[in-house]
Amino acid sequence: MEVPSLAFAVWMFICFYASVDGYPSGKVREACTSMIPCHGSSPQLSPEHTITVNATEFKPGDNIEVHLFGPDFEGFLLQARDAERLDSPAVGSFMLVDRRLSQLLTCGHTKNSAVSHTSKTKKKHIKVYWIAPGDAPKRVQFLATVVKKYKTFWVKIPGPIISQPNVPSPTTLLHVTSEAVSASHPVSYLSKPFNASGCGSTKFCIRNPSNCDPEGASCFFLSFHKEKSSVFIEMSGPSEGYLAFALSHDQWMGGDDAYLCINEDHRVHVSTAYLKGRSPPVLDSENALEDVSWRLVDGVLQCSFRRSIRLPAYKGRFNLDASYYIFLADGEASEGGRIYKHRRQPLITNGIYNVTGLPRDIGGSRSPQLIKAHGALMFVAWITTVSIGVIVARFFKPVWSHSFLFGKEMWFQVHRMLMLTTVTLTSISFVLPFIYRGGWSQQAGFHPYLGCTVMALTIFQPLMAGFRPSRHAPRRQLFNWFHWSTGTTARILAVEVIEDDRVQILQSLTSAEAEGRLFKQIVLTIYVCGNAVFLIVFLAAINQI
Repeated sequence: MEVPSLAFAVWMFICFYASVDGYPSGKVREACTSMIPCHGSSPQLSPEHTITVNATEFKPGDNIEVHLFGPDFEGFLLQARDAERLDSPAVGSFMLVDRRLSQLLTCGHTKNSAVSHTSKTKKKHIKVYWIAPGDAPKRVQFLATVVKKYKTFWVKIPGPIISQPNVPSPTTLLHVTSEAVSASHPVSYLSKPFNASGCGSTKFCIRNPSNCDPEGASCFFLSFHKEKSSVFIEMSGPSEGYLAFALSHDQWMGGDDAYLCINEDHRVHVSTAYLKGRSPPVLDSENALEDVSWRLVDGVLQCSFRRSIRLPAYKGRFNLDASYYIFLADGEASEGGRIYKHRRQPLITNGIYNVTGLPRDIGGSRSPQLIKAHGALMFVAWITTVSIGVIVARFFKPVWSHSFLFGKEMWFQVHRMLMLTTVTLTSISFVLPFIYRGGWSQQAGFHPYLGCTVMALTIFQPLMAGFRPSRHAPRRQLFNWFHWSTGTTARILAVEVIEDDRVQILQSLTSAEAEGRLFKQIVLTIYVCGNAVFLIVFLAAINQI
């Protein structure tokens, strides 16, 4: 185990060192695809720098003069890409003019396909030559990332589009290119976090924890603001993988209208999807969202977009003027944008809501009411009633040996009452998950099997007690052993022996005070009161989940 731990520590140190010191040498091959520096902050809006070329047409083998200039900057990354597929790899190669200011990089499989800085020395102007390859696309666009200071940079500043001879006029293409650039261009970055202003008055908000501040680092936030025939949506939360919300007709995953913000190589991709059963969502090829913006800072992912209230042309998009349950989930994503199953239960609203209707400011629950009731009843049964019942039977026989209740010794009656209460609470709790799931759950792991075992032991224990031999019968010792082992096994399975330490402490005290009956009664009173206070606090916490 020491070698993997050491390797992990070294990997974390390298990542931390790289993210803190950046790449002053310009060796930024890690950013070849995204062109985003790993500087822990979002890119700036409205670029200050410009890219120019000396030609509008090119043929394979031509040298195109390229200039990048503007206010003082420390670093840069310059590439040429297929103008129709700006997410494709860099094309062509570059030739340097001043090796003191710039250097060549190999991005992907193309040698010298990018240019970057050589040091943090301030510069105003970079001149290079781009060499058109033999397999060049019909149109090429130049893109540049410019770093003014460590926290101040612009990503994929769009440059001129040049084309090969006899290529049709790019009027239509320019419009498409403009939209493509806007999805990854600095104008799509949010400059500040969301806030809760207007929640409940002008916009519909969901927050977890309730009433949390979306400007904080631990707040999951989703808001809907109706604007005539469209809705502006904001979503944020602590996640470095993905955030997603879905509109659903019920509280089950499947047949839902989903919206995902996915961190893909330090860029956030916003998309829609239709959920089928419990299968991973398949992202839609056509996106009906407008005004997409995003921000990823200090582990908090934020995205916003606008969509029309009705989208009849897009299959799977629900009308926003109807009522739905709302899901909010988060999870991990790979560098390629592949999302993984969320590790915890999604946040689900307790009822159906119309996000374009009356503005509300609500919370939600990551555990349905029936499941919370299941947990609360099991907790009362196996932390409170069982614990007190065991203590009474084990330590209070001599204390209450001459006290009777309904014709039986008091300790026995109290013990039996508490154990029958445990059986009742466990039986009710056992049924609730089956009611919620509508049967057996295949995704719950070993928990249902463990629960069935506990339930069986819980029923078997009082049945066995009904056949208890008399105190001096030959088989009384055998009964005592079975009664103790069955009860202990049930407690171990239910609460993983969390009461053992308490019993040991109490036993050490009672042995020191062997005849102190008043002391034992005081200890029992303190234990019961403390247990009750703890139970109330814990149940209140369950209600907040």
